[in-house]
Amino acid sequence: MYFLYQIITLVILVLSPFIIIYRILKNKEDKNRFKEKFSLPSKKRRAGKLLWFHGASVGEILSVIPLIKHYEKDKNINQILITSSTLSSSKVIKKFKFKKTNHQFYPLDNYFLINKFLKFWRPDIAIFIDSEIWPCMYKNIKNKRIPLVLLNARLTKKTFNKWIKFKKFSTSIFSNITVAYPQNFETKNYLKKLKINKINFIGNLKFAENYDQGSDKINNILIKEFRGKKIWIASSTHKNEEIFCAKAHKELKKSFKNLITIIIPRHIHRSENIISDINNLDLKVCLHSSKQKKLNDTDIYIVDTFGETKKFHKLGSSVFLGGSIIERGGQNPLEAARYGAKILHGPNIDNFKDVYKLLKTLKVSKKIYTPKELASSIVFNKNKNIGNSIKRIGENILKNTIKELDKIIINEFKKT
Repeated sequence: MYFLYQIITLVILVLSPFIIIYRILKNKEDKNRFKEKFSLPSKKRRAGKLLWFHGASVGEILSVIPLIKHYEKDKNINQILITSSTLSSSKVIKKFKFKKTNHQFYPLDNYFLINKFLKFWRPDIAIFIDSEIWPCMYKNIKNKRIPLVLLNARLTKKTFNKWIKFKKFSTSIFSNITVAYPQNFETKNYLKKLKINKINFIGNLKFAENYDQGSDKINNILIKEFRGKKIWIASSTHKNEEIFCAKAHKELKKSFKNLITIIIPRHIHRSENIISDINNLDLKVCLHSSKQKKLNDTDIYIVDTFGETKKFHKLGSSVFLGGSIIERGGQNPLEAARYGAKILHGPNIDNFKDVYKLLKTLKVSKKIYTPKELASSIVFNKNKNIGNSIKRIGENILKNTIKELDKIIINEFKKT
């Protein structure tokens, strides 16, 4: 099975130049840094100890920013490497002013490229986040005797069923993990069945708040325009969900004339298509990047710039989380809930079942199915007590995570 996997990755490698060109044209790839995906680094490897974090995209990377800030202060660590696969995550990382942390794009999971990557960076510890399972990388990490941590691990039932179909292959991959820290009990049970040697449950690291993501303040002129208006937010939306929310806006507008719906698309390169779709509903749209000073006639305000989500979450008393009307498994609602917002979502939230279960217990989330139901569920007042409860949970999880990782780091660094 592993041989077949390598054949597949080799085919992808041959086709990759065409895929990369297409993605560059679609503004989904960095035209200057795409070479990193072929293990051609754009940064230098410093002398000394290197700690490596890898996450797929924005959500995974943001979840470990508090850890990176902690280890930036550790004098025993000379360099921190962050890898991810998406353009959006690389742009978000730029907003943090790290001194010894560098970002690179994650290479294709081909034996030659992976071997080249590991030879160049020589990580002392590899920490993979969430559901990032890469067979070739895992085997090579084990062969080089690098401790491999699966942090904030997440496996859905669907993903587990795919792995278990190839039990011998999956066991050979998951057995390379030194220790796994699942983010929920469902994942913990799945990891046990996949024969991971050591599993330690701490909790979902995404509960920990990420501070200082650039400036968290919105321009004063914009604040003045928003003041006196009824505002609600649709965050991390995907295709068709913007129309869903625009229809809810029209419904809500029957009761509130001074209404603005702020939409934060998951992928901002879709902004022009979103505008086109919403214009068909006879609604006036404004882009955040236009820096328009007057919003008197604006219905929909689209945030089309990277790293702005937190700023706008602070404004909203009601936040709809996207990826939940379509079948994407939902998006992380914790940041918005942390600011006391009422959380609204569709039926598809498999990626964050444990988080939504807690929010439901705290009576701050509601499942909706139609634009009319969404409109009737929106409120314009915050619940700050809920935010404080979530903050306390996050602080505890972060503290215990650092404690666990410190043990691994100290133990590994003693060897040399």
